Parts: sequence; structure tokens; C-alpha cells
Amino acid sequence: MKKGSIYELDGRVPLKQAIPLGLQHVLSMFVGNVSPLIIVCGLLNMPLEQKTILIQNAMFIAGFVTLIQLYPIWRVGSKLPIVMGTSSGFLPTIQAAASVYGYGAVLGASLVGAFLEIILGFFIKPLRKIFPPVVTGTVVISIGLSLIPIGITYFAGGFGAADFGSMSNLFLGTLVIVIVLFLKQFTKGFTSVSSVLIGIIAGYIVAIFMGKVDFTPIIEASWFSLPKPFMYKMEFKMEAIIPIAIMYIATAVETIGDISAVTVGGLDREATDRELSGGVLVDGVGSMIASFFGVLPNTSFSQNVGLVGMTKVVNRFVIMTGAVFLIIAGFIPKLGAIVSAVPHSVLGGATIIMFSMIAISGMQLVFKENMYGRNAVIVAVALGLGLGFGSVPNALQYLPDWVNLIFAQNGIVIAFVVAVILNLILPQDKEMSFQYKEIKAE
Repeated sequence: MKKGSIYELDGRVPLKQAIPLGLQHVLSMFVGNVSPLIIVCGLLNMPLEQKTILIQNAMFIAGFVTLIQLYPIWRVGSKLPIVMGTSSGFLPTIQAAASVYGYGAVLGASLVGAFLEIILGFFIKPLRKIFPPVVTGTVVISIGLSLIPIGITYFAGGFGAADFGSMSNLFLGTLVIVIVLFLKQFTKGFTSVSSVLIGIIAGYIVAIFMGKVDFTPIIEASWFSLPKPFMYKMEFKMEAIIPIAIMYIATAVETIGDISAVTVGGLDREATDRELSGGVLVDGVGSMIASFFGVLPNTSFSQNVGLVGMTKVVNRFVIMTGAVFLIIAGFIPKLGAIVSAVPHSVLGGATIIMFSMIAISGMQLVFKENMYGRNAVIVAVALGLGLGFGSVPNALQYLPDWVNLIFAQNGIVIAFVVAVILNLILPQDKEMSFQYKEIKAE
């Protein structure tokens, strides 16, 4: 492999530079990768040993599927700097299905849904006419803005934290933001591109001295263990398959948005049909593999997309080192325990910036087009309804349960559906477009 720059897609970067930048990606997604499983395991009162194995499997799968994303097998993979992991978007639907039908039914539905997404991946090119920049950009903006409340929740201590909103949590989150901003804006070279990693490490060290790091899971974690597939017998219940399969369509939409955000924010261009198709295909194939290991569906991680947009580091070899770390963590539970012990407030300081950068990437997409008249209406109505219902899910409480499962907890899906419909039915604003070109020419 030829030598390359961290700002170039291909080429090998020195390990002393690549490993820290790859680790930066791992730290930004690690908690998000295991959190959905932790929540579902708690809901089903799974034994601690099963929970530990599932978390270990989740790390292994995330690293393995990320490698396929970076270095495609046939048409599976986008060949873009995208990190894969367990999707939290499925969580509300899976919680509802698991509580009624059990975890085996969730895994069976996940397998069926994965095949559906694989089929969608082969038809991205003919479907792309309904995904112009004004649609994908709206989805990317919706993803970024929808994730910001999660970043703030982490900033304040994390979901269910006993000291949620405490001064100590707010201090740690603010400290990380200040360090990241200072290094990014007032330094050059390694410290600038590694600003997020350095900020997280500094916050971690300060948190240790503040007594906010629990070392018990690290001490108790074993040094080596193999990932274990086929822990649960799959069941195929239509009541669980339908809502989860529909969520796979939403995941495909989010993946298209993430790929668009990476190419715009990191490579200054729009995504190709081949990249979109490969990215959706690896979503489906990765989720299929994940179901065999008892892990929830996998998808592209938006916080890492935000990190690419913020640092402009797009080199695949760099991201590959992070994927290898995840695979190693899947064999060494103690290593994973060290990373998972990072306080949520420390991660929150970093993720707030990264999530906001995703929204900025979406804005860059939509503003590449004429934002007068028709396109402005599409973005305004789609974001208004999507973010509105996503923020106030009770507004849909009298609609059928399946509608609530799909839409009430996911404003991104509403934004996408509205944007697609309006893009198809609203007539082109030719006269306004002509006037806009004249204004630009002047």
C-alpha cells in the first residue's frame, strides 16, 4: 500500500499517527455500540454472564463489519471511512417486541429485516431519483439535530444517572469541549486532528481524580474470551417481524444520509450510486451476521460521521486501526471494560460537537441547490414535522400501535417520508430557479 495522507481516502499512514486517530473513532462510538444491548438485557433481566458475552460479541461484530465497509467484498461495502456499530434507532421497537415475544423473536425479525435491507441495497440506483440532495440533506440535518439531545443527556451524566445534571458532570463535559475547541482551533498537526481523542483522555484522567470512574468492571473482566455465536434460538413471529422490518427501511435512509454526510463533509463531493448501494448492503449483511451472534442490527454510526466532518480525516487505513481495536476488544473483555468505563459526561462533551457537525454537513448538502421556493418548502415542512413529532411523540398516541412504534420515537423517518413525498409531488420552480441563477451570475 502506497503512503498516503490522513486527508486522503487511500494510502497507508504511519501507525504512530493512525492508531490514535483510529482510537478516537472507537472512543466516540464505544458506549453507543453497547448501550442498546445493555438496555435490552436489563429489560429482559438477562444473567450477567450472558450480558457480558453479548457486549463482547457487539464489539467484535462492529469491528468486523467496519472492515467490510472500508474494504468491500464484491459489492458489499462503500469503501468510505464509515464506522459500523449496534443501532440505537431500533431500540424503542425492539424493546416493545422483546417484552412481548422474547429475545429469540427479536433476533428472528432482525434476520428477516436484514435480508430486506440487502434487497434495497441492490436497487439504490433506480431509487436515487427520489433521494436528491434536498432529500438526503434534510435527512442528514434531521439525524444531527435528533442526536443532539442524546449528546446533552451524556453531557449531564447519561441515561438513568443518579447524579444527572450535577455540577461535576457539567464541569467534565465543559472541560472536554474547551480542550477540543482549543486544540482544534489554536494548534496544528497531530494535536489538532486528534483534538477529540485528547479531550476525552484528559476528561477521563480528571474524572478518575474526581472519583467518578468505577474500576470494578475492569478488575472483574477476564483477559481473554472467544465471541460466542448461536446463543439464542431464533423465532419468527410476524408481529415482531413487521415493525422491525419497517425500521430497517428507516435504517437504510439514515445510512444514505450518513454516506452523503461523509462524502460532503470529508471529501467535498456527493456520494456515488456505488457507494450508496455498497453502504446499504453492508448494513444488511452486517445485521444478518450480528443476528447470529445475538447482537442487535448494525448500521453506520452518525457520531463518527460527525467526527470525519470535524477533523477531515478520511483515510481508510486510519479507520481500519480502530476497527482492529474493536475486534481485539471482542477477544479481550478487560480492554473493552477500560474503554466502557469512560464517564458519560466526558463523552458528552465530545459528542455534542460531533452531532452538531452532522447537521452542518446536511446544511452543506441542501444549500448546494437552489433554496428558494420549492426546495425551501420541502426542507421546512419535513424538518418541522419530523423534529416536531420526534420531540412530542405523544401527539401520535391515538394512532395505531404500529404507527407509534415506527414514527413516534423516530423523527428521522417522518422527515424522510415527508421530504420524499413533497419532492415527488411539488412541481419544479423553473422561473425561480432561472432568477436564482441570474442572481448568482451577478
